[in-house]
Amino acid sequence: MARHNLVFVKMIYETLVKHHQVILNKWEKIRVALYVQKAALHFIDAGNRAEHKLSETVRQAGFNVDPDELASIARSHDTKGLESHGGVEGFARKICVSLNDGVVSSDVPERQKVYGLNRFVEKPSRPFWMFVWDALQDLTLIILMVCAGISIGVGIATEGWPKGMYDGLGIILCIFLVVFVTAISDYKQSLQFKDLDKEKKNIIVQVTRDGTRRKVSIYDLVVGDIVHLSIGDQVPADGLFVSGYSLSVDESSLSGESEPVNINKESPFLLSGTKIQDGSGKMLVTSVGMRTEWGRLMVTLSEGGEDETPLQVKLNGVATIIGKIGLAFSILTFLVLTSRFLVVKAMNHEMKSWSTSDALQLLNFFAIAVTILVVAVPEGLPLAVTLSLAFAMKKLMRDKALVRHLSACETMGSASCICTDKTGTLTTNHMVVTKVWIGGEAKSLKGNEARNQFISSISKRVLEMLLQSIFQNTSSEVVRGKDGNTNILGTPTETALLEFGMIFGDDVSGSWKESKIVKIEPFNSVKKKMSVLVALPCGGLRAFCKGASEIIFKMCDKTINEQGNSVPISEEQRKNITYVINSFACEALRTLCLAYKDIEGSSSADNIPDDKYTLIAVVGIKDPVRPGVKKAVQTCLAAGIMVRMVTGDNINTAKAIAKECGILTADGVAIEGCDFRNKSAHEMKEIIPRLQVMARSLPLDKHKLVTMLRNDFKEVVAVTGDGTNDAPALHEADIGLAMGIAGTEVAKENSDVIIMDDNFATIVNVAKWGRSVYINIQKFVQFQLTVNIVALMINFISACISGSAPLTAVQLLWVNMIMDTLGALALATEPPSDELMKRPPIGRNVSFITKVMWRNIIGQSIYQLAVLGVLKFDGKHLMKLNGSDADSVLNTFIFNTFVFCQVFNEINSRDMEKINVFLGMFGSWLFMLIIISTVSFQVVIVEFLGTFADTVRLSWELWLASVLIGAVSMPIAVVLKCIPISMMDKFRKQHHDGYEPLPSGPELA
Repeated sequence: MARHNLVFVKMIYETLVKHHQVILNKWEKIRVALYVQKAALHFIDAGNRAEHKLSETVRQAGFNVDPDELASIARSHDTKGLESHGGVEGFARKICVSLNDGVVSSDVPERQKVYGLNRFVEKPSRPFWMFVWDALQDLTLIILMVCAGISIGVGIATEGWPKGMYDGLGIILCIFLVVFVTAISDYKQSLQFKDLDKEKKNIIVQVTRDGTRRKVSIYDLVVGDIVHLSIGDQVPADGLFVSGYSLSVDESSLSGESEPVNINKESPFLLSGTKIQDGSGKMLVTSVGMRTEWGRLMVTLSEGGEDETPLQVKLNGVATIIGKIGLAFSILTFLVLTSRFLVVKAMNHEMKSWSTSDALQLLNFFAIAVTILVVAVPEGLPLAVTLSLAFAMKKLMRDKALVRHLSACETMGSASCICTDKTGTLTTNHMVVTKVWIGGEAKSLKGNEARNQFISSISKRVLEMLLQSIFQNTSSEVVRGKDGNTNILGTPTETALLEFGMIFGDDVSGSWKESKIVKIEPFNSVKKKMSVLVALPCGGLRAFCKGASEIIFKMCDKTINEQGNSVPISEEQRKNITYVINSFACEALRTLCLAYKDIEGSSSADNIPDDKYTLIAVVGIKDPVRPGVKKAVQTCLAAGIMVRMVTGDNINTAKAIAKECGILTADGVAIEGCDFRNKSAHEMKEIIPRLQVMARSLPLDKHKLVTMLRNDFKEVVAVTGDGTNDAPALHEADIGLAMGIAGTEVAKENSDVIIMDDNFATIVNVAKWGRSVYINIQKFVQFQLTVNIVALMINFISACISGSAPLTAVQLLWVNMIMDTLGALALATEPPSDELMKRPPIGRNVSFITKVMWRNIIGQSIYQLAVLGVLKFDGKHLMKLNGSDADSVLNTFIFNTFVFCQVFNEINSRDMEKINVFLGMFGSWLFMLIIISTVSFQVVIVEFLGTFADTVRLSWELWLASVLIGAVSMPIAVVLKCIPISMMDKFRKQHHDGYEPLPSGPELA
């Protein structure tokens, strides 16, 4: 009966999923499938619970619980099943793990063998032949193949074997060359994107193994691992809650419910793929990989592919228009050639006598028309965007920037404003306590002598209180590595405090170690403080609080004196301590206050108080500015990118760091978040253009600033973020930049780019590559449109006047190859130059094909058409060609000259405005390889493949003439670049890519 039910439920599930997949988007699919799946799987699990038996593999490994049973209990939230095994502790015994010491490293391979790897079954990569098949689906290529087949059949019938098959075979060979080059390019990009996707999913988690806390890759997680979770983390596997404080989880990615779920001893189930919304805790991993809820869901639903980027959408529109023009020209060419052919037959009274050679002639006209369409349709445009973006992504990965969304690459090129964090982005994030105010006196800790003086100057009671506030009110942990060295796992601020506490050596082991932690309120960016409640050995409770100096100091009405006694704070003392906090901040130190409060009785064990604390110390933490940040900020300003610092730190600290980085100028505004949010919309609009620093900001302040910059000032905004609460601002911004080291998984998931080294200079590098992508595509479009115009016009004009096209189908296919695939490779993968960051950002709605591009396209097209037209109609006379093969030599010479015009124009396209196009060319090996390859293939086609390509061998004089005529396009490009875009623009020339000119002189000031 159970088996029938199982089959029935599976049938219902599969039917519902198939039905909904048609009408719902990806996330709706996940939600609907999950609800159906949960109902089905819970039913199945309930029916099969009694059937779980230990397999021989599990028994031999020494474990006492089956992997499927372990997985089903967590997945179905089976409280009774958990209790039947003795709860979390019982499960820990059955999978042979200590909840304190975690997994023994030597057991990891055995656990992976029995319980599986923490990897999902991935959709297999598309094989190469699938890309070949996709490339063959092009309608124009299919038509050409049909033409080639008919040409071979008719050719053999009229001219015999093998001469009759050469024309058709040449077309087929060219088609397959185009197809294979396109397929190879697409296949390589797919492999590259797969590697990047794998890198995106490689999350680092903190676990306890061999009794010490350490970092491991999510892929190395095993059943039995004790995982440490904190705000913003992604739950890396299914598991059970071991211990923690105020832990709540966002399960919306699985259930679609936005309400957070509280996790505790009564409700201990944690599911893979969910996010920690608040609190902290430890989890026992019970299932990994495909046995998790998320893994089972991924079997039924595969993620959608990458959406087209805005630039790809824009260029697809351009390609469609050009394709329609090409279609019109190809039809006209066919009609003109056919009409002339019929008129000639009529004049010769041959309309009633038709031969196979006539049919072959008409077929040839059709092939030429189709080939004109092939050349006209710029398939290379989307390819160029993909190549350029993929190339940029690969290079940025090496430069410590992981691009999560393709569109971010190109959008970053338009960024006109960067709202950046301070800590870790502008600074090194390696923090050291350099000053402390304690017992009414500020003390410096620079140098060993100063530290020794500090240790000897404070009483034992004060020291014990200070150390307890440091070591018990912390989310970090001091661990000993395999090499015997002491390491601290935690945030840089916590690390600095613990390192400061550890300088007291043996004094660390105080009586406070016997105190038991009752409750923790972890730090978050809204409260800007962390609190902990501890039960003292002698009875009673003590609350410790640390955080932003102004916030904690307001909560204090007492302080400790030199003897460690709690005394009220007088107004004079309050002024002095405020002065100390501000003086620390003005030295660019991050200031924190440490405080405590003794609580009588245990009635307040559920709540940590917010007032009447006793101030222990004010700590000044030095976080030096990163080397190269000042130069990077100057680069941004020169590039027309406004840099704004948005930080949660003290305003004086923020101003000091901003001045050191070159962000805060004499006329700039620095404001606190509370002042900003209390202003009216009109006041905000007035202040934002000069706003350079926002201190003590909440995530909502950052979100408001970003929204106004985008909507009211039409800026393209890039925002950095590391916390869970930064997610709205990262999502709202045009480009969200998450920090790879300090950032939470929630921040990373809402970002477009992950800055792996948390360095501001890397952000500037992303902007440079973004501009490079945009400019490279413009270069390619300029090159391709020139070839399009010339190829269309020369064949059309020639067909109208002489009744024949100088460029055959095979020759046009070769030109299409140079233009589309090789041209895209050459121009779309040019690395960025520093010159890109000396011009303003690309406007949000500027025209992609600019006036400068049209100037270059039209100028080069006129030259090429004039030269080729003269050669077509007076070439025999000019080149002194005689003999029976004069027409073949002339047509070959025209084809050769046309190709060399494109080769030199490709070099011209390296820079659309500067005269020196050779700058950096010889250092770009790919560009040089493509130019050399193009010329080499051209020699082979003309000299050795004449049978297939309808060419004849040329003398060295004609080769030289072809090269020289092509080379003339370079001085022509120089002349064109000297022509101003507008006669009104006498004094200031508009930039070639639609940019607005940068202000200078008094305007800049």
